[in-house]
Amino acid sequence: MGKSMKILSAILIVLAAVDIAASFYFYNIAVARNTKDFYKENKNLSASIDALAAVQEKDEDLDWAYEQVFEEVKITSFDGLKLNGYYLEAKTSTDKTAILAHGYSASAKAMGMFAKYYYEDLGYNILMPDARGHGKSEGDYIGFGWHDRKDYVKWIEYVIERSGRNSKIILHGVSMGGATVLMTSGEDLPDNVKAIISDCAYTSVKDELSYQLKGIYGLPVFPLLKTTSLITKLKAGYFFGEASALEQVRKSKTPILFIHGQEDNIVPFEMVLKLYENCGSEKELFIVPGAGHGVSYNVDKKGYQEKVAEFLNKYVY
Repeated sequence: MGKSMKILSAILIVLAAVDIAASFYFYNIAVARNTKDFYKENKNLSASIDALAAVQEKDEDLDWAYEQVFEEVKITSFDGLKLNGYYLEAKTSTDKTAILAHGYSASAKAMGMFAKYYYEDLGYNILMPDARGHGKSEGDYIGFGWHDRKDYVKWIEYVIERSGRNSKIILHGVSMGGATVLMTSGEDLPDNVKAIISDCAYTSVKDELSYQLKGIYGLPVFPLLKTTSLITKLKAGYFFGEASALEQVRKSKTPILFIHGQEDNIVPFEMVLKLYENCGSEKELFIVPGAGHGVSYNVDKKGYQEKVAEFLNKYVY
């Protein structure tokens, strides 16, 4: 082997080692279960998260869930994890239940504002699960909605078993929770699931992490994302590319309301347009001008509530 070939080989080995090391690092900060301090370390992300927190802190409904007495309930996932949820029966007996899906690195009661609306205004039973790898649920990785979709099928079965075969169920998720309910929509769901509401969901994990790498971190997508995806497959059991809400909504038979803030810089607005266009079931789109990520409800609460009520009145009766 000539000298130039040895140098080239050495460079390739170093580059491969750097890519693998960077991929393990990215897996640990993005997928593995841990405290997500990287939000604070990145100026673009921290600014967005601070803006979201500032909007939500002004909302008097934020702490509603922490003031209620929920029943803690448990199920076992398809792969043997103990999953935790919070259940609250409606004031007046009903067969309607809202299952609420929280976002990335949050926990069940982060959906408290929505729980209050469904409970106080619409009279629904409430079920708020902790996603795998979050809150009191087991799991050492974040599923980004993909394995969670199977968990939500289990939660749907739990509600039917608890409330009876005439149960009427709606799924409502925000951010990662929005992607979770969309991924669930492509499964073989019972007729009890009447409607799905997805707020600021991403098209796929691959698309979202590509956007984060390029737009927020300024890092090259290739080969880092591919290597991290392989590590995720080995450690968590899924590739980023297969975790696609876009593919799942093409198979959906359940009516879906898509909601997105027009100024979202964490999950870009264009993603909701792709999701809406590719949805195979009955569908509607509600856009909130001026809203960033996860705050459409806070920015236009009246419009949001009216749209949700109008949508549900068509399918849940």
